[in-house]
Amino acid sequence: MMRDGNNQPSIGCSEQPHQMHRRDVLKSAAVVAATTIPSPAVAKELSDGHPPLIDTNVSLFRWPFRRLPLDRTEVLVDKLRALGVGQAWAGSFEGIFHRDLASANGRLFEECRPYPGLLPVGSINPTLPGWQRDLDQCLSKFRMFAIRLHPGYHGYDLSDESFRELLQRTAKAGCLVQVVVTMEDPRTQSALVRVQDVDLAPLPDLVSSIEGCRIHLLNHRLRGSQLEPWKRLNKVYFDTARVEQTDGVAMLLRAVGASRVMLGTHAPFLIPEAALVRCCESELSDTEIRSVVTESASLLRDELSRRG
Repeated sequence: MMRDGNNQPSIGCSEQPHQMHRRDVLKSAAVVAATTIPSPAVAKELSDGHPPLIDTNVSLFRWPFRRLPLDRTEVLVDKLRALGVGQAWAGSFEGIFHRDLASANGRLFEECRPYPGLLPVGSINPTLPGWQRDLDQCLSKFRMFAIRLHPGYHGYDLSDESFRELLQRTAKAGCLVQVVVTMEDPRTQSALVRVQDVDLAPLPDLVSSIEGCRIHLLNHRLRGSQLEPWKRLNKVYFDTARVEQTDGVAMLLRAVGASRVMLGTHAPFLIPEAALVRCCESELSDTEIRSVVTESASLLRDELSRRG
């Protein structure tokens, strides 16, 4: 069994070093897609012989508007294990809708404890009184290396002064900030909760002005000319969850570099196989695929661990 950066058992992978190839990732996705609940035997067969994948974008607990097939933690972990995922960065649906984020983050921390490869990422809402205490709890009590923000649901712009203060505090602490651009397509949103994609326009200048700031954009759909402002910002990272079209991942890598693109599935909201197949259908070399699904996230977390 592989171990994470803290020498803890991961979700599930082999210790044998091996060169990861496109066929390894595709094999995992294709076989598990046909398996309703993967067995331990299937998980071992798929994970043996190649390095563990790192999924930087999963969420725990229940989405309030409908049940999701993988919304029980043990089922989600089984699915990730069967796909060869050895580590997953886990936020919380409760962190979007609950006002008492100290309690929500505490529940997330406890939910992850039985699964050492499941790394909790606490939620912060800088519009709430006392959000600084919530942040301190995530960093000091729970020793989280990252936090997750939902500006669209929490009702603030990236130009707000509270957001700048949050970035300054996290930069000083060596903490990654995940900004969720969207959660679901507007066409499937509840009529009672209509949330537009987050306007990212203020972010490039803001990141440039704060030394040590690390931003990870989740569920973005940036393409073409939209990527221009981000090319020079080497401390802004991207996930693959909602990258569109078969050439989308390759286009993203060509624009910002392989070291800044990391696998993110947005599970259980989206099926995790989709992100893996999307990576493999792109015009990427085996080296680039390995960077996306494992190495970039591993190097970033190691860097944050040294700074924190």
